[in-house]
This record gives sequence, C-alpha cells and structure tokens, in this order.
Amino acid sequence: MESELIAYLRKRIPRHPLLRLGPGDDAAVLHLAELDQCVLTVDMLTDQVDFELKRVDPRRVGRKALAVNLSDLAAMAARPLAGVVAVVLPRRGGMQLAVELFEGILPLAEKYNLAIAGGDTNSWDGPLAISITLIGQVTAAGPLVRGGARPGDRILVTGSFGGSILGRQFDFEPRVEEALLLNQRYGLHAGIDVSDGLSVDLAHLAEESGCGAIVRADDVPVADDARRLAEKLADGSTPLAHALDDGEDFELILAVPPNEARRMLADQPLAVPLSAIGEFTAESGLWQLDRGGSRRPLVPRGWQQEFD
Repeated sequence: MESELIAYLRKRIPRHPLLRLGPGDDAAVLHLAELDQCVLTVDMLTDQVDFELKRVDPRRVGRKALAVNLSDLAAMAARPLAGVVAVVLPRRGGMQLAVELFEGILPLAEKYNLAIAGGDTNSWDGPLAISITLIGQVTAAGPLVRGGARPGDRILVTGSFGGSILGRQFDFEPRVEEALLLNQRYGLHAGIDVSDGLSVDLAHLAEESGCGAIVRADDVPVADDARRLAEKLADGSTPLAHALDDGEDFELILAVPPNEARRMLADQPLAVPLSAIGEFTAESGLWQLDRGGSRRPLVPRGWQQEFD
C-alpha cells in the first residue's frame, strides 16, 4: 500500500535543512532562498531495458537510479541539493521492492547531503520503472555546458573506460566532488559525463561546440573490465573498442585550454587519474590517431534509445 510506503519513508528519511515539508503531502516544500541559479535533471530506468531485476539486487538498482542523476549534476559541475523519486511498481511484491530500492537510494543521498523531498508511486502488471528528478546548485564558477569547447582545447577524462556491464554500471561513483573541485580550481571550457559511450558522448560535446575532435587511441585509459570483457566474449572485439563504445562508465570528458590542461595533468588533484586523450579541432567530425600517426574516422558508437 502507498500509505505504508509513505510511513516507511517518513521514518527512514533523515531531517535535512533544505526540507521544510517532505513526503506525505501533495508537494514538498524546500528552503532555497539563497539559491541564485539551479540546474534540473531527470533520468528514468526500466526493468528489462536498463537492468534485469531477476539478476540484480534491487538495492543496486535504486543506487544506480540516483547515481546516474548525480552524474548529470557532475557533468554540469553542480552541487546536489534535493530530489524526488517516482516509481511504477509491479503489483506483486511491490512494497518489498520499493523498500529495497530506497535502501539503495538513501545511503547515496546521505553521502552527497541530498534531500529526498518526496515523489510518486504507481503500480501495474508490468515491470519496474523508476524515475528520479534532482535539483542542483550552480557554484560561483558557473555551470559546465556541452557547447563551450574550442579548437585547440585538450580532451581530458577522469578514470578509465569499458566493460561496465561486468558490474561497474551499478556500483560506479558519480564524479560530483571531482567536477566541483576541477571547475573551481581550473579554467574549464566544457564538460559531459559518459553515459552512452566515450566516443558518442565526445561526439555530442564536439557537435554542441561546433568543432571536431581527434582521439589518440594509445592514450585512452582502458579499464581492466574492458580487457576481461573482450577476453570473455572472444568475438574479435578489442579492449579499446569496449573503452570507446560500451558506455555507462559515468566518467567525465572535459574541454580544457592547453595551459590549464598541462597544469591539471601535473597536479593530478583527484583520487582518480586525469588523462589527456586528444584535442578539439576546427575541422568537424571525430577522428582516431593510431600508433604511427595514421588518422582515420572514428565512428561514434554507444547506447541510443530507439523509437519511431
């Protein structure tokens, strides 16, 4: 019953200074008087598309549903403030499932001092769907956007890429603190998080900025999971192809002026590595520079929603 879920949430959700009125009313009331600019993001995950509930702990699903939204805030270098959670539950076992989802959501929310302000619940005879909407605060450094890259900017990335399907897709850490630190300390021109795939998300950033990009293949940080996946599949795919195309790494791609890029790489200010993998160009399109200096088109591949 929805009333039982609301009662559970009222007991389980901790008090938060932004939250004047939380779950249980028709709408939440937040204290945002000191907020100059905010960003708003929403993501939806569905069973049998983004995960298979019969194969994964629902707590990991709940955590991922929040983490992908936090990653969107990281892409904008915005500080998490508050969010609402909407779920469409299967009628059979829905209450227990909802509790397990929130037991995955709430620890991550507390880690980032995020107020869970409420949401909505529905039920049906179909699979689980969960949608989370977050509000974030733009800091004094301003938001990172996709359209700010300039020819000559270096392409910097956090972490490593590929093979997230082996488990990291549920357990990744959104790069919120990393983005806030980098945006405050250095002069960044643009940013995006890697949800759909390194190559396709880099293409999105370049296109929005009206430029192209060259990727040095040997400099792409390939995750150990990408190597394990290529070996496991034994289908001729390479670890580099998985790093470029797999998606759901939720690392950051940044467009950085050359002098700032050199400083960032020398400082290495994060707990995860920063790597330079190429540069943005005035020539449109995506290009791959191989060992020996040969250049060829890099076809953006990754996840895309398909519908007519």
